[in-house]
This record gives sequence, C-alpha cells and structure tokens, in this order.
Amino acid sequence: MTESNGAPRGAGGGSMPNWEKRFRAPRVSLPDWAEDAPDRSLFVSNATGTYELYAWDRATGEQRRATDRSNGTTDGLLSPDGEWIWWFNDKDGDEFGVWLRQPFGGGEDVPAVDGLEASYPAGLAIGRDGSTAVVGRSTDEDGTTIHVVRGGGAPQEIYRHRESAGVGDLSHDGTLIAIEHTEHGDAMHSALRVVRPDGTTVAELDDTKGGSQELGLEVLGFAPVDGDTRLLVGHQRRGRWEPMVWDVASGEETDLALYLPGDVSAEWYPDGSALLVAHSFEARSDLWRYEFDPGALTRVETPPGTVSGATARPDGSVEYLWSSAAEPPVVRSTSGGVVLDPPGLKAPASVPVEDVWVEGPGGRIHALVQKPAGATGPLPTVFEVHGGPTWHDSDSFAAGPAAWVDHGYAVVRVNYRGSTGYGREWTDALKHRVGLIELEDVSAVREWAVSSGLADPDRLVLAGGSWGGYLTLLGVGTQPDAWAVGLAAVPVADYVTAYHDEMEALKALDRTLFGGTPEEVPDRFTASSPLTYVDEVKAPVYISAGVNDPRCPIRQIDNYVDRLAARGATHEVYRYDAGHGSLVVEERIKQVRLELDFAARHLS
Repeated sequence: MTESNGAPRGAGGGSMPNWEKRFRAPRVSLPDWAEDAPDRSLFVSNATGTYELYAWDRATGEQRRATDRSNGTTDGLLSPDGEWIWWFNDKDGDEFGVWLRQPFGGGEDVPAVDGLEASYPAGLAIGRDGSTAVVGRSTDEDGTTIHVVRGGGAPQEIYRHRESAGVGDLSHDGTLIAIEHTEHGDAMHSALRVVRPDGTTVAELDDTKGGSQELGLEVLGFAPVDGDTRLLVGHQRRGRWEPMVWDVASGEETDLALYLPGDVSAEWYPDGSALLVAHSFEARSDLWRYEFDPGALTRVETPPGTVSGATARPDGSVEYLWSSAAEPPVVRSTSGGVVLDPPGLKAPASVPVEDVWVEGPGGRIHALVQKPAGATGPLPTVFEVHGGPTWHDSDSFAAGPAAWVDHGYAVVRVNYRGSTGYGREWTDALKHRVGLIELEDVSAVREWAVSSGLADPDRLVLAGGSWGGYLTLLGVGTQPDAWAVGLAAVPVADYVTAYHDEMEALKALDRTLFGGTPEEVPDRFTASSPLTYVDEVKAPVYISAGVNDPRCPIRQIDNYVDRLAARGATHEVYRYDAGHGSLVVEERIKQVRLELDFAARHLS
C-alpha cells in the first residue's frame, strides 16, 4: 500500500496547464437576492482559492467576502429584508453544526438561533421581517425536528418524526409553513404537509397512498403575495417531474399540463402572475415563461447547453447560470450581458460532448462522450460515473473530465438507471439491486465503446466520486477483467458499516433502496457491498477520502483498504482533512493530479 502525500511526479515547474487553469479560474454561483431589497444579493465564489459566501450590493457595486474559513463555506441564505446573511457553520466539512448570521454590511457573526444544539440541517425559511425563521434539523437521536423562532425568542418545536423531513417554504405573510416528509418510510418519495406556525395542520398532500405506483411530491414555493394560499408543487403523476398549483386553503389543484418532454420544475415570478419554468431533457436544459392568464408558454432564449439555475428579477428579466461541456459557466441576464464577471484568470474552453444511445438491459442508455480534438481510437478511456445516484451528467462544463481529455483520454459519462431526467421509472429502477443495475448499464456502454473503436479495451479506467466512487469499487470487484484501473473518491466501500456510521437522512434513503436495514435484509446489503468482492479485485485501485465525511464515513473505507492490504493488492490511499469533497481549489487540483499520475503509471 502507498499513502499518497499529494506530490506526484510532474507536479512542479513550467507554465500552468489548461486543466489546472480551469480549476483556478474564479467562478461564481447564481446570485440569490433579497425579496424586499432586490439590490442586495448573496453568491458563492472561489476568488480567494476557497469557495466562500459573498455579499453584493448591486446599487453601489460593492462585493464583500462574508465568510472566511479554512475549508470553505457554501450554505447560506439572505433574509427577505436584505438585512441578514444566515450561514451554516459546521466543522471541517462534517455537515454537523449550527446556523450563524451577520449583518449584510458586515459585522460580528452571532448564533442565529439560541437554544438549538448542533445538528445536520433539514431546511431553512426566513420570514420577511428578518427575525422569524423556520429551522429544520436532523440528528441520529431525534430524527427530524422543525422549530419556529420569532424575534429572537426561544425556538418552538412544531414537528418531530424519526423519518427524514425538511422545511419546504414559509408563505409570504408568514402564516403557513410547508413541510416535505417521509413518514410513510419511503425516503425517495416525499409527501407534503402545510401547518400554521403553532404546528396545527392546514392541509395534506400525499401521492404515495392509494395506488401501486410510488410517486413523490416536492415544495417549489408559496406564491409571493400576501394572503395568497397557492403553493407551487412538483409532482410525478405522469411519470416525470412536473409543476402544479395547489391552493392549500381550498384544496384545489391546478394541473398546468405544460407538455414538455423530460423533467420540468418552476418558480414564481416576483409578482405571482407567471412562472419561470426550467426544463431538463436528454442532458440539456432550457427556460420558459408560463402566463396563468391565458395559460401561454413562451420560450426564454438561452444558448444550447445547460442552465444550472435561474431566477426572475422584479423588472421581469431572468438571470441564469449557463455552461456547456465546451464553454465555462457564466451568469447571464435576458436583459443582455453578463451579470457577474469575476476578474482574473479565465477558464480555457474544452471540447464538446457527443451523444450516444446504447441499448441496455433496461432500455436505451444515454451516454456523453468527449475525446481530444482530432483523435482517433482506440484511446485510453475513462468512464467517469456520476454521483447521486439521483443525479445525471449533462452538457455542462466540468473541469475534471476536461483534464482527462487534455491528457489524451476519451471520457464517457453514463446516465445509468437511477439517473434523473429520463422519467420516474428510470430513476427508481435500482431499488433492491442497488449498484448492480447501474453497472449493467455501464457495461453495455463499455461494450459499445470498445466495439465502436473508441476505447482501448486494455486501457479502461472506471472512476467516480461519492455514488460514482461506490460504483467504481463495486465495478472493479464484480467485473475484475473489465477494468485496468479504478479511481474512487469518497466512496461507499463497506455498505453495512457505512449504513451504521452515516448521517440519519442517508440511513433512511438506504432503507428505501434496499427495503430495510442490514439486519432486516442482509443478503441485499451483502450483494451490493464492494467489500463482498474485494478479494476479486485485479485492477490497481486509488481511493481518496475525507476524514470528516458524514456521507461516506472513513471507517468503512478503512475496512476495505485493510482487506486490499491483507492480500497485497496494488492500491493507494489519500486521506484529506475535510468532508464529502473539498471546497479548497488547491486541494481539488492536488486530487486530480494524484488521479492522473496513478492512471498514467498503471496504464503504461
């Protein structure tokens, strides 16, 4: 075994390569703005080399770094009156902490809520007065609790349940609270409850009852008008995510019937008269405006690629974060121009993706392929497997895959069963055969990549982070002759130990995926655990892990590594002092450098 120290060969000297520039180039998130003070905004940037929260006064142009922590900060919210920045203070990425707040213009960070001990966050909504808040929290001991805080007084508990739940939204006038919950025990499909600030129930909506299908609901937001009891809700009643309007006072449900393919979400325009519709289909996305009167749908023009976030401004314009696989992200406005353009190094472009559709055991599989410009196969090929699993790869800019392309590799990303954006059945298909179903789809695309002449069968790399790291370790164990190298970042490696050590919300998800706990369905956990197949692994394996990770905890990774070491299997481990990934640019670069070096040494 080798314990990597972060200084592989070729790490120093010379001009900065393009792949490194992409990581170092300053980036910004889509700015969040205060509902009653729209000139005040909050965004995330890596301008100092660590991702932190920034306050932006649009009226004066002043930008101020609001947080400054060694491991970075990304979880924050601006109060509707624009006076306060709330941010979540955990310890070195362990996601367990408390909310702090500071004045928008700067000042001392103080506890946002007195009387609530540290926990995992489970949603937050702040009232328009800036002093009322609805705070969700989760712990192993209590499950989920939700509390209402008014004017700096003691928090009042209004909800408690062992299963996972979260704060959805607070109505514009502060009289209604929407909660997403999974009291029925299905963590993949939430039901909704609307309560008053004293916890009394106003209305319930539950699509998991009264049918053979497992359907979920999600809170998209209350109408931004005082006294308006309309709640925008996401539903799956036609086999995909779509929005509808639910009047929680009358019970009336309005089906918008937008008839767009793929998944559809939405948010309110600031005056409540229209919806900004976000549409995702086959790894691309676009925007639309829906007018309630007369029920018209109009395209909001954006370039081809992926819109990662969008918001409607009070003047009717739309700001959106856009990128493509070839073009770096940028925050644009439909009123023209770039909203935020951080100074400094600009990220070099990469190459576009090609779409590939492959017939698989569960239906057509969509894969995205990138390769060096002008290159012909067979090429060393990295199968970069996305995390989630309820996520999907898209035609968006990603510095990691671009780094592999710069080094002469083809990159294949597979939207396996379990991925979002291809309908509810595709997303839900992995239940009870967790990991194994996803790898069947990866295998089908791997066979296409080899038979098409794209990929060199002797130089195939299986790689990924989080769920992708889990699938990497499971893949090199269950398909030991298929892969030349495995690169797993923050993976699940020993599923039983992972279940017992992980945060409570993920335990609930695993019970849903497997149909019970490791004690109740031991055979399913055994069949899906990389540790079961560790003695079959032939490929050299590289693992990186955050020692404070609450999602893929370090103990279960150590168990897997110990088994590799016991039989002298080729492997390297890199442990770093953070959680489920790093918000420090230098750390991210170091990890990519280590992976590139490991692959180069073992594919030569």
